Amino acid sequence: MNLSRNSGVILLIIFNIAIDQISKIIVRRSIDPRERIEVIGEFFQMMNVENTGAFLGMGSDMNPTLKLIFLLILPVGVLGYLIYYIITNKTLDRLSLIALSCIAGGGIANVFDRIAFGSVTDFFYLYLNDTLRTGVFNVADMSVTFGMIALLFTTFFANKKKQTL
Repeated sequence: MNLSRNSGVILLIIFNIAIDQISKIIVRRSIDPRERIEVIGEFFQMMNVENTGAFLGMGSDMNPTLKLIFLLILPVGVLGYLIYYIITNKTLDRLSLIALSCIAGGGIANVFDRIAFGSVTDFFYLYLNDTLRTGVFNVADMSVTFGMIALLFTTFFANKKKQTL
């Protein structure tokens, strides 16, 4: 079966949203707030944290109007434009298309949480030592991060190819 380009993009975005939302439902039902579960000792832990801000809780203390603008309205506009760009730009290479679709899917999943629950459920935490550790994050964050890294990778190598021609 050969999917059209746009069907593949939409399916990838929906897949990212679905996996994120399913994982959050499982976490909300099975991990109590403030509970820490050591999956691999202190290195990999799971917990249930409701983040009312953005990345690493930034913006949690903003007044409600600024939160509405910066955590809902602006992201919805950016994500809407991103999807428009993905669908209309037929010159994107396959890796860029996948990367941008992952960014869109992860972004939509987190915005959905803000609309539906007033916060984003985060649950993964990695700790190597006091210097090398992450904030608490979720599957949507991983999707956005993967997309950004893949986009940087493809941009770097595309520029390198052009320079050698």
